Amino acid sequence: MLENKKIILGVCGGIAAYKAVELLRLLTKGGADVHVIMTRAAREFVTPLTFQTLSSNPVHTELFNLIEEGAIGHISLADRADLFIVAPATANVIGKIAAGIADDLLTTTVMATKAPVLFAPAMNVNMYSNPIYQENEDKLRRLGYLFEAPVCGSLACGWEGEGKLAAPETIFESAVAALTAKDLAGRTILITAGPTREELDPVRYISNHSSGKMGYALARAARRRGAQVLLISGPTSLPRPDGVKVVSVTSAVEMQREVMARVAECHVVIKAAAVADYRPLMRNSSKIKKQGDSATIELVKNPDILAGLGGMNGGSAPRPFLVGFAAETDSLAENAVKKLSEKNLDMIVANDVSQFDAGFNVDTNRALLVFKDGSSCDCGLMSKDQLAGTILDHVAARLAEH
Repeated sequence: MLENKKIILGVCGGIAAYKAVELLRLLTKGGADVHVIMTRAAREFVTPLTFQTLSSNPVHTELFNLIEEGAIGHISLADRADLFIVAPATANVIGKIAAGIADDLLTTTVMATKAPVLFAPAMNVNMYSNPIYQENEDKLRRLGYLFEAPVCGSLACGWEGEGKLAAPETIFESAVAALTAKDLAGRTILITAGPTREELDPVRYISNHSSGKMGYALARAARRRGAQVLLISGPTSLPRPDGVKVVSVTSAVEMQREVMARVAECHVVIKAAAVADYRPLMRNSSKIKKQGDSATIELVKNPDILAGLGGMNGGSAPRPFLVGFAAETDSLAENAVKKLSEKNLDMIVANDVSQFDAGFNVDTNRALLVFKDGSSCDCGLMSKDQLAGTILDHVAARLAEH
């Protein structure tokens, strides 16, 4: 997702500097070419060798060093950047940049760059709440600088409160979003994810192997592209995507209720959840005891959420662009086309869940995308994050056509 992107990571002096090491790891794992600038104070907390080893690039520390055949250091770094991240960003560095002071390599390079700049502040709670600092941050925000706000927690100084550096994963997500075109800005997208559980009694339930990874990847990707995202999720162990409103449900009936209550406000609905087709006719209020060698459970059909959405025909709740999923084990293309037609979808994502590297509980997927106009796109093996991007590419293109 960050392939061919050059990122400058500025590290300021503070105990949170050790977290910049993990941020660097995430950025390089995402494909970015990262060049690190360290202030003199930052080197008191983490050695340059650590960042050099992980980035595979020299660490820059001095303002007047020449790099790359005589190129002026801060100008060369500023020009090559697609994104500039300062993490942790101290009150001192933010104050200097807000005042236009450029007296070391980091502040000089920030002043010289035309790339987006993302600050991740970290400081004592009283420093963070100081009106002078807040005025400096407000000024930089007005000028277009980006901020990933600190969180509340126990601070190294012994205080408790706001000022703790945001998690490296959160800063990474903001970095990806900063480098992503906002082709879905102004759109509201509803995504369903994960399995549903249909309870037999207080102990047992009927469910499936869905982990929710595909739906959550779609939610993250849509948010990066500027959409307002509502994620209606069955039970999963996945962390909630930053900037996404999450509604947790358990059963298919609960999911239907939440989807239909919100669909009127949505431009796109992507039904990635693996919804149970049936539920027990009766839910026992107490645990069903083991009796005999066999047992019979009577099931009734769950509401078909996708068909209900496909049947919308305007009025007070106009039909959104509708994307369905088809988890199949055979006749992939035939079943996908049939479901697309029967549910009146605009697009369907079909995958063969019998393959070991696709479908449930893995980080990769293979999918066949089929569209209402009869066209299709066969996606080879890719990560679920990459597939989410491909799906949203097609959604954005078709929304633009209309």
